[in-house]
Amino acid sequence: MMSARIKNLVKVAILVAVLAAGSQISIPTPFLVPITLQILFVALVGFLLKTPSALATIFTYVSIGAVGLPVFASFNGGLGTLFGYTGGFVFGFFPLVALCSIGKGKVKILFGILGTILCHVMGVLQYMLVANASFIASLITTSLPYILKDIILVVIAYFVSALILKRIKKES
Repeated sequence: MMSARIKNLVKVAILVAVLAAGSQISIPTPFLVPITLQILFVALVGFLLKTPSALATIFTYVSIGAVGLPVFASFNGGLGTLFGYTGGFVFGFFPLVALCSIGKGKVKILFGILGTILCHVMGVLQYMLVANASFIASLITTSLPYILKDIILVVIAYFVSALILKRIKKES
């Protein structure tokens, strides 16, 4: 029988792989910020795991991307991606996943929406710095076209996680 620690490590590893694969679902745009489903997968991690494991999953994902593995959107990786135009969104995955992993029931959706907003704020601020653009121009370029989609993805992630957790409970 597997120990709880081993089971948790397996869950983290599987979710890192799911996040890396899901990050490749990407549609390029003329604004340097592709349309992706990353928020869906990050929120799913948060809704499925407790906070320490959820943060470990994102830390592992970001770390393997930082060393150059092409796990970020559009098969990107490396420090250039993390500290480039869209890297703030990747750093924003930490508060997003942490907030998704707290609370009970549907209240988790509200935490997930707050996490999404924080993720967008971090993305806008880094874009603003890297592109030497105004806050408003950065907001219009990197956040406003995507925020509603990302909020909807968080809600979808919540309901998908509820189905997964129900199935896991039924199987055990």
